[in-house]
Amino acid sequence: MLDLPSLPFLDFAVDLSPLVLVAVLLFLSLLSFGFIFHLCFKTRKSQYLESFNSLWTVRLLLVSFIILWALNELLRLPFFRKKYYHTFFSTLTLTQQANLCRVHVVLSLGFLEPGCLVILLFLLNVSIKKKTPRGSWALALLMATCLPVFLLQFLFVFYQRFELHLPKFFIESSKVSGADGEMVLCSYPLMSTILFGAFVSIYCFYFMFCCWTVLSLVINKMLRSRIYCLSVTVLSTIALQIFFLGVSAFWPPENPAFSVLELVIFLSFFTCTAVGEGIFIIIPITDSLSVSRESFRLNSGEQTRPVQPLSNEESV
Repeated sequence: MLDLPSLPFLDFAVDLSPLVLVAVLLFLSLLSFGFIFHLCFKTRKSQYLESFNSLWTVRLLLVSFIILWALNELLRLPFFRKKYYHTFFSTLTLTQQANLCRVHVVLSLGFLEPGCLVILLFLLNVSIKKKTPRGSWALALLMATCLPVFLLQFLFVFYQRFELHLPKFFIESSKVSGADGEMVLCSYPLMSTILFGAFVSIYCFYFMFCCWTVLSLVINKMLRSRIYCLSVTVLSTIALQIFFLGVSAFWPPENPAFSVLELVIFLSFFTCTAVGEGIFIIIPITDSLSVSRESFRLNSGEQTRPVQPLSNEESV
């Protein structure tokens, strides 16, 4: 086990980096919200955007999950909890702090991260459909795939009897630290990583199949490059996240090396969500608004070339 020396500058950088990245992701998500609602407003005035905007509820769902994931990450940050959270909740006991860590693990690995991945897969899959499914199908798929994972995570993290039969690193989601013993550091139980890894393994096979199907039908080079970027980013980041989640289970949370591992884990899924928002929300909406402006010029008699309505394929 590698034991890194505690360096004040390094510790501060590792503590501050997740806060900065959460702020960046929240800004990107709010920007995505603005793009989605702006497109909804423009849809009322342009027939060329109707088919593209049919998935606006699914895109809102994706952005909502990303925002919740970012806020949930604040629960595990000792720097944030010590400096800001304890200002408002100074009476939290060690047990209550440990329960916050359990909530973070269950929500993150059991619902929010699987949910983001499923919505990305849904948006990728419908991009080649001739008929756009309703947004309720995305919600149904989300519940069907994420609810079993969530329930299993909840069972292993909160059900105390497993502590009698499994080693601590399999089920331990927190550890008391600090000279005064008043700070609880969050960790990732190995069992939660195994459950999330099983979900990701099945997900990756179907995700690769969908990417291959889309690439076999898409001719546009720009759209193909977006699919390649999405597939490489999603597959590499979640594989990296699973690996470091497993490794982190063998380090005590007070070890500086564990903080570095947590940062890599966070950065992996941060990259996945940021690229997903860019490819499925910001870039295609920008393209669609450009088409809308071109159609307006056509209707004003400034263009003679016909403009075709956007298809689902152009939502990638």
